[in-house]
Amino acid sequence: MQPLVLTLDMAGLPQGWVALEEAITYHAKQLVAWSMGDLLAEFHGGYQNNGARSCIATKSILAIKGSITRHAHTPGLTNPLLFARDRQLCAYCGQQFVLRDLSRDHVAPVSKGGKDSWTNSVTACRHCNTRKANRTPEQAGMPLLYVPYVPNRHEHFILRNRYILADQMEYLMAGVPKTSRLLG
Repeated sequence: MQPLVLTLDMAGLPQGWVALEEAITYHAKQLVAWSMGDLLAEFHGGYQNNGARSCIATKSILAIKGSITRHAHTPGLTNPLLFARDRQLCAYCGQQFVLRDLSRDHVAPVSKGGKDSWTNSVTACRHCNTRKANRTPEQAGMPLLYVPYVPNRHEHFILRNRYILADQMEYLMAGVPKTSRLLG
């Protein structure tokens, strides 16, 4: 599997993961404002009139011209991202499980006015989720072992990609809050 290139806006905020070919296209269209990280690939084209062969190289992190993030980014809540945020640990028993044995639990049940949101959702093993049922942790006598939170933009990009290069991880981790569960 080829590594992905991390694209940023002009301010250095993560924008997306793109394939090497798309990164080379940004270079060819002269849309790369700056780049950093390790050299990932060189693409060779045709030969010029002087006999030299054209070559475009890309690094692992690219800032794209004209892109500026104008709003706060709240990632969409999905089970894979939730389970990654919680490091596959059940919020009630504290054990780590494989993905197939996990479920999303709403701290305040949706049927009782709770929201389907990052701050009201935790990872639970199927046994604990069934035991808690349609109750709050207090009603069920099952206190939370950690507090749910909304991942910031940098955390979201780490949670979305399983194959992050070391230089990309270093860049993204610099933007992760000190309270993040990713640091634990």
